[in-house]
Amino acid sequence: MPITVLLVDDEPLVRAGLRAILSAQPDIEVVGEAADGAAVLPLVRSLRPVVVAMDVRMPLLDGIEATRAVLRTVAAPPKILVVTTFENDQYVYDALRAGADGFLLKRAAPAEIVQAVRTVAAGESLLFPTALRRLAASYGNERARATMEQAALTAREADVLRLMARGMSNPEIAHSLTLGTETVKTHVSSVLAKLGARDRTQAVIAAYESGFVAPG
Repeated sequence: MPITVLLVDDEPLVRAGLRAILSAQPDIEVVGEAADGAAVLPLVRSLRPVVVAMDVRMPLLDGIEATRAVLRTVAAPPKILVVTTFENDQYVYDALRAGADGFLLKRAAPAEIVQAVRTVAAGESLLFPTALRRLAASYGNERARATMEQAALTAREADVLRLMARGMSNPEIAHSLTLGTETVKTHVSSVLAKLGARDRTQAVIAAYESGFVAPG
C-alpha cells in the first residue's frame, strides 16, 4: 500500500512543488490538498491520509490548531509532518509540542522531503535541528522533570532515549547499543509508556524539557 499524503499550505507553488516531488515516488501518493488548516479535519476524515504535510503559518487556522484538532477528534490520526520556512520558528516548536511527528524545511532537497515522509510514516521522528533542541531545553520546567523522575527508566531505556533524542532510528540505535532491532522496539515502547508520550517526538521533547538530555 502506498503512503498517502495530504498537502496543507496556503502557497499554491509550495503545494505544487511538494506534489511533483512526492508523486514521482512509487510508494507515495498525494491524495489531496488544502490551502488552510480549517480544511484539514474534514479532509483527514474523508481521505484518511497516512501523512499530513502541514504548514504552520496559515491565514484562518494555523498548523498548530489544525494539529490539535486532528489529534483530539480523529480516532486513528495520521502522522503530521510540519513543513516550514524557518527552523527556529516558535510556531514549529509549538506544533511539535501539540503532537506533530516531525519537522521539515521547505528548502530541503527533494530526496530529504521524500525521506521525511517515509520516516514519519514509519513512526520514527525526525532529527530536531540544533535551534529547536535549544528551544526545547529553554522550556525546562518542574513538571517535565517530575515526569522524568517518576518514569524511573532503566539504564538501558535511558540509553535508548538519549539516542532517540539524537534522531536515531531503531536500526541505528540497535547498531549503536549492539542490540537486536526488536529489542530496541521493546525499549522504545517502554519509554513511551513510562513517560506517557504519544510518540517518539513527544518523548524527545520531554527529554529536553526535563534536562535529561542537553542540546548540542
